[in-house]
Amino acid sequence: MASEKSSRIEGFYKLPIEKRLKKVVEFSGLSDEEAELLKKTGSLSIDIADRMIENVIGTFELPIGIATNFLIDGKDYLIPMVIEEPSVVAAASNAAKMARVKGGFWTSSTGPLMIGQVQVTNLPNPNYARLQVLAHKDEIIEKANEQDPMLVSLGGGCKDIEARVIDTMKGKMLIIHLIVDVRDAMGANAVNTMAEAVAPLIEKITGGRVYLRIISNLAVYRLARAYAIFDKDAIGGEEVVEGIMNAYAFALADPFRCATHNKGIMNGISAVVLATGNDFRAIEAGAHAYASLNGYKPLTTYEVNSKGDLVGTIEVPVAVGVIGGSTSVNPLAKINLKILGVKSADELSRIIAAVGLAQNFAALRALATEGIQRGHMSLHARNIAISAGAKGDEIDKVVEVLVRERKIRMDRAMEILKEIRSKKG
Repeated sequence: MASEKSSRIEGFYKLPIEKRLKKVVEFSGLSDEEAELLKKTGSLSIDIADRMIENVIGTFELPIGIATNFLIDGKDYLIPMVIEEPSVVAAASNAAKMARVKGGFWTSSTGPLMIGQVQVTNLPNPNYARLQVLAHKDEIIEKANEQDPMLVSLGGGCKDIEARVIDTMKGKMLIIHLIVDVRDAMGANAVNTMAEAVAPLIEKITGGRVYLRIISNLAVYRLARAYAIFDKDAIGGEEVVEGIMNAYAFALADPFRCATHNKGIMNGISAVVLATGNDFRAIEAGAHAYASLNGYKPLTTYEVNSKGDLVGTIEVPVAVGVIGGSTSVNPLAKINLKILGVKSADELSRIIAAVGLAQNFAALRALATEGIQRGHMSLHARNIAISAGAKGDEIDKVVEVLVRERKIRMDRAMEILKEIRSKKG
């Protein structure tokens, strides 16, 4: 029996937004109130959204929070974070406050170098072809740089060529890397254009067949680093230091724990990446791939210095831009960059690394002391209370009981709300 509904809607992308929304309402049975919510927009207008992606019917909001207390390389920052998870912003702010005791966070970076990959197949002598590519390196670089004279004029452009032979299920392949300085952009468009442009030349040089020509999100030449010294007394004493070191040792030894350890780092990193209109999926993929280069490991390290203080470090690929893409289109991304006061993509990447370290330290400290749930409890209880239908001062009353009873559940929230309203009646 054929379904009454079909997602096969011919020419959906050609329809005006209002008609697209009408189709979705009819398909999913949305109420008038729900349809009106989809129509509402904040600073991102529906017209701009319609030019950012395809098949737009509305916009979707997430909270913007500000992490305070950050002192990075001797400069104070307020950090915009876009995230839905409770306690993340508060945890980052608290960690930054503790880091200030010993001077805050200190950072460095490798510069904005991205990799463009060109895949060459059908090579009878791939190692010979590799040497031919390297022998013609200057010619390939020149061809790549012809594609973006503006980038070259700013000091960027293709700087080097790498070539390696890999074994695959389809036999040996030659993989060529264009190493491109993308300056203050994330760089995907520039790098992909260069990779496309050099493909015919590489086929001529090697006699092979080029297939993929695309940027790599494993940005090993675009690393951001940060470290901080956490005074042992400021974070709770030797026992807390010991607890954090035990938690770190666990993550270092066990990939199941390490996945959650690194997820906590990305809570902070992705929130800032999203706030600034950058590609958080690319950053997530690159970070986890980087963590896996020598077996899946934590992106942070922890040590204890001679004074008994905790020393935390992080090294992570951070390919972000302050120009181009959503960063230049979404008005809220522009505002968040202004709040940060950053002048370059490099500065933004180093800030992001510091936030990732702060977030991770806060999580480990919570786990090593009170457990992670206590910090989450009241904020999670607030979400549950609102979901149960509580409004105004009812929310605080429901939260108070949920936290006191340590029963953060929807059914209990509804019971409490019913009791509150019966007393009013």
